[in-house]
Amino acid sequence: MIASLAYVTWNVSPIIAEVGPLLLRWYGVLFAAGFVIGSFVLTHIYKSEGVRPYWVDVITFYMVVGTVLGARLGHVFFYDWASYREHPGEILKIWHGGLASHGATIGILLAVFIFSVRNKFDYLWVLDRIVIVVAIGGACIRLGNLMNSEIVGKPTDAPWAFVFPRDTEHLQAPVAPLPAGAVLVQRSRLPNGEDHTEILPASTTPTPTLEMAVPRHPTQIYESLFCVFLLVLLYGLWNKYKERTPRGLLFGLFVVLLFTFRVLVEFLKENQVSQESGIIAQYHLNIGQLLSIPFILIGLWVLLRAGKDPKNPYGFAPRDLAEEEAAALPVKK
Repeated sequence: MIASLAYVTWNVSPIIAEVGPLLLRWYGVLFAAGFVIGSFVLTHIYKSEGVRPYWVDVITFYMVVGTVLGARLGHVFFYDWASYREHPGEILKIWHGGLASHGATIGILLAVFIFSVRNKFDYLWVLDRIVIVVAIGGACIRLGNLMNSEIVGKPTDAPWAFVFPRDTEHLQAPVAPLPAGAVLVQRSRLPNGEDHTEILPASTTPTPTLEMAVPRHPTQIYESLFCVFLLVLLYGLWNKYKERTPRGLLFGLFVVLLFTFRVLVEFLKENQVSQESGIIAQYHLNIGQLLSIPFILIGLWVLLRAGKDPKNPYGFAPRDLAEEEAAALPVKK
């Protein structure tokens, strides 16, 4: 059984189809899928609590803007400001990659706050429901990272390890004999400037002009599966309490669990940017781990206070579904 699991060579193209100059990428499809699936789930939640589904469309707009802007600016300022400071025009080229989940979290928190103030929703009431949707989006986005062969883990001999020949940032100089599961890779440059990799036959003799991809932890799958676990846990708790969900319970639990797991899984990942080596040497933690600590502390504070406000134990939202349904009834003559 173990032998049948040994070392998956992940050489899937990140591009689904090309239509002229347009590229349809797996990452974009999965990114959008998180919002689409999430909107159906949130509609069900809002209807169950007597809130008009109309609000789902409104908050989804806020979420999309907050997620994209927050994730992009988070990458710019948290991971690579020195480079973007010299080339500020690159900040707008989001199709070149570079999104940070911590920045997305900040963007979502701000977007939900603005939505709540403008539309008279309780902030924590909205967050308690929206984190269920965020868990769906997180699972989809990490699968998108897998399709891009990015955010890879460190080398391992675990039987479920993945080999990423398309991850040109972490190819190694070949050795003879090749490590178990490793493949030889020939790298070339396409006319558009992108790197192209070709897996060579197992009988190929290693030479200095070739590179080697070794088995690694599929950390994208680890994080995607953990988001699925959070989805099941949070939805199960909401389904138990619904409108009597202790205010802040789901949000606090989500933040503490997600970012605690992020701290742990980062030990299995390769560095995202080169300057992380110096940061790790100084703090013994990478950028993702350092950014996770404040979120864990905030989550703990919210979790310890969940439902303990006697004046507002469950939060509030416009319970306007009945009004909408009544307005839709035919007028009796």
